[in-house]
Amino acid sequence: MSANLTLLTVAGVLIACGVYLLLERTVTKMLLGILLVSNAVNVLILTMSGPDGAPPIQGAVDTVRDRMSDPLAQALILTAIVITMGVSAFVLALAYRSYILTTSEKVENDPEDVGIAERELEEPEE
Repeated sequence: MSANLTLLTVAGVLIACGVYLLLERTVTKMLLGILLVSNAVNVLILTMSGPDGAPPIQGAVDTVRDRMSDPLAQALILTAIVITMGVSAFVLALAYRSYILTTSEKVENDPEDVGIAERELEEPEE
């Protein structure tokens, strides 16, 4: 079995772009990064499921293809799409709440975390 190199390259580029967007400080770029990574994983699952085959329906006859396609990969992708939609709705709700409270979309450092980090650097080691 040989994998489709084009689809693997597309999945790699989508994952790279998604990770780059996830490292940004604005919520909408993080959301776009999540969406890109999830789509890349869907393409990867589809690529790894094997070559095209006959429809996975009992009693269906296809004279062109010898074997059935794997229905598990299709089910996994549909489940991943539903989960991605739920995560996207949650992130959008968080972004809306953050914008209402702070009128900014950029995620800032927590002042208490910064203070603790600075205090740990100032204390002498024993």
